[in-house]
Amino acid sequence: MENYLQQLFANQQYDKNNFFLLAGPCVVESEELVMEVADKVSTICKNLGIPYIFKSSYRKANRTSGSSFTGIGDEVALNLLKKVATTYHLPTVSDIHAHEEAAMAAEYIDVLQIPAFLCRQTDLLLAAAATGKIVNVKKGQFVSGPSMKFAVEKIKKAGNEKVMLTERGNTFGYQDMVVDFRNIPLMMEHHVPVIMDCTHSLQQPNQTSGVTGGNPQLIETIAKAAIATGADGLFIETHPNPAMAKSDGANMLRLALLEPLLEKLVRLRKAIL
Repeated sequence: MENYLQQLFANQQYDKNNFFLLAGPCVVESEELVMEVADKVSTICKNLGIPYIFKSSYRKANRTSGSSFTGIGDEVALNLLKKVATTYHLPTVSDIHAHEEAAMAAEYIDVLQIPAFLCRQTDLLLAAAATGKIVNVKKGQFVSGPSMKFAVEKIKKAGNEKVMLTERGNTFGYQDMVVDFRNIPLMMEHHVPVIMDCTHSLQQPNQTSGVTGGNPQLIETIAKAAIATGADGLFIETHPNPAMAKSDGANMLRLALLEPLLEKLVRLRKAIL
């Protein structure tokens, strides 16, 4: 594990041979939600020896419909992420969508995440790099694993060596995603940690309803394949009641199903090492 990840997880006790986990609700909906998820997931990860980063977007800027929920307010949501961090001694990750957001978000969170559609946005990558925080870049649905070397190079040339890449599938037609698991070992050749997004890779975008669909019943399949192909980390959005979630409910994992899934994945990881 890279030194910057060891430092990130310094407050946690974990199995050094385990994968790490980024997990939480898609977006900060309320204090009750983020605290409930952080409490339950951190307990599960502690018991299984999994290093854990709490994930939730403080704002959702990339919505299909103009009427979709985007957030409860940037400052309110970011302060709730900070509360999660201090209450449960967890690092946190959230998306940024414009270069002017980077410095602001970096005051509250530990990992800045670059959305897939913005992975080639040079000013955004450079602004994230300038904060000195870890930068997690999601691979665009329209690019290959090897081409993500350019995003890595931009951040490193800006003086920040703390980079991670996340695979989240490629667009297949207009309303589906397909995961090419060759991208995991190919992105590892860029010498950065590689994460598999097990939920967004199952999206069904561009629905005529204006709300993205999904196939959450296949999350376990994607996660198992990611571990088998050597992913360093997993990204899983989870919610106590996805049907009531205000964003991406169609592809989130129900919180009650997370522990048995992680138990299987830990056993799989041990089997292939």
